Amino acid sequence: MDIIKTTTGNLNTPAIIDTATALAANTARIGWMIQNLGQQILYVRMGASASATVFHVALKAGTANDDGTGGSYEQVSGVVYTGIVTIAGTTPRYCVTEIRP
Repeated sequence: MDIIKTTTGNLNTPAIIDTATALAANTARIGWMIQNLGQQILYVRMGASASATVFHVALKAGTANDDGTGGSYEQVSGVVYTGIVTIAGTTPRYCVTEIRP
């Protein structure tokens, strides 16, 4: 996959989000990425009902909101998960991007 050739019409518009569902299931997804923008650990689950004890990835907290030092995770090549992605945390704050063909 060559991300450079992907047009902006094929990306969702990233924004600071605090809801439990980061991405809805989308079988057309060819990539996605998420970054923790908050000051608490962000728990990411590839599936429904993420929690602090049921998750796949724990993203490091930033030192201040939106400072860019929080952890990130991406799937942009190879096998990409296309199901629902949920998050959990004390005060969730993150940015997520989905890439579609």
